[in-house]
Amino acid sequence: MKTIDDLDVAGKRVLVRADLNVPLDGTRITDDGRIRASVPTLKALLERGAKVIVTAHLGRPKGVDPEADAKYSLAPVAARLGELLGKPVAFATDTIGDSAKATVAALGEGEIALLENVRFNPAETSKDAVERGRFADQLAAFADLFVSDGFGAVHRRHASVYDVAEDLPNAAGYLISTELGVLKKLTEEVERPYVVVLGGSKVSDKLGVIDNLLDKADRILIGGGMVFTFLKAQGHEVGKSLLEADQLETVVGYLERAKDSGVEIVLPVDIVAATAFAADAEHDVVAADAIPADRLGLDIGPESGKLFAAKLADARTVFWNGPMGVFEMEPYAAGTRAVAQGLLDSPGFTVVGGGDSAAAVRALGFDENAFGHISTGGGASLEYLEGKALPGITVLEG
Repeated sequence: MKTIDDLDVAGKRVLVRADLNVPLDGTRITDDGRIRASVPTLKALLERGAKVIVTAHLGRPKGVDPEADAKYSLAPVAARLGELLGKPVAFATDTIGDSAKATVAALGEGEIALLENVRFNPAETSKDAVERGRFADQLAAFADLFVSDGFGAVHRRHASVYDVAEDLPNAAGYLISTELGVLKKLTEEVERPYVVVLGGSKVSDKLGVIDNLLDKADRILIGGGMVFTFLKAQGHEVGKSLLEADQLETVVGYLERAKDSGVEIVLPVDIVAATAFAADAEHDVVAADAIPADRLGLDIGPESGKLFAAKLADARTVFWNGPMGVFEMEPYAAGTRAVAQGLLDSPGFTVVGGGDSAAAVRALGFDENAFGHISTGGGASLEYLEGKALPGITVLEG
């Protein structure tokens, strides 16, 4: 796979697929981690005299009109990207229309433009390869070269991720190169003990990765909403907690497989159980096997936090994906905080696997640089760890 260091970009129009899918509160960016992660590649291209055209998505707009669906506009992202780059970022109010054409035509060497949210075009995510290909051709017409750097989207067979790469000479940006290097450390070059921490709301989101890691990890620590399906599979009462009853049989099978293969699955010993899904709801710490029928678990308890930290203490490799509780509400943030601190205290290579885990690390005030790596792509990382091929990567290798 080529990287941008293999490309002659001076004076060339370079289309960069970035991942700028950041959370917004109105027009205020609440976490700019993904924008910051895109800066090294963009700076390198600009400093080498490229005319840089950035395409990216934001959320999942239903319509095709940026004005009618303004909350999905990349305009605030263009402003923040300009601040981080220290130079203006021209913003096109469409993706392949008159504004985009004029904005791209006006670019000089060392200048950059951001096109409006690529998902305002239904063809971007179409399952019809012909429809997707036509849209990709229109994007490719803007450029001489294509650089893929939106790691958070490489598990999608989308026009701006996959099909454009077939139209133009291509290479991976620095972010994708870094992310793939990290994932190899988690799959091919693993130092042991290898500990995986999984959380988040649904066990069904993690079935594939659990299945694959039962053959690779030494310990799997499980928290978040998904833990209640595991507790129920062991025969415990989970009250009104999140439960995926249709996954109970699968989870029972995982527990048996883990026992047979010597993989330690670690579940919480206590839970913060509340009367309602609210920060001001009455809540108490209860034993994990004694959740009251009228309560729901919203975080792992303090003893579980200590247990998880102890299980991380000797780890040489750690992968963490998914918070331990509803960290956005302070009464239910302690479990996630304990795991993050456990990663920091671990002597090994620690990876925070994108998505809500990365957001939690920043929201809870941890120093990002203290972790081995904070991924920008939760879904892409998980699919890689499941052993799946990522279309946006395989097309670069072709």
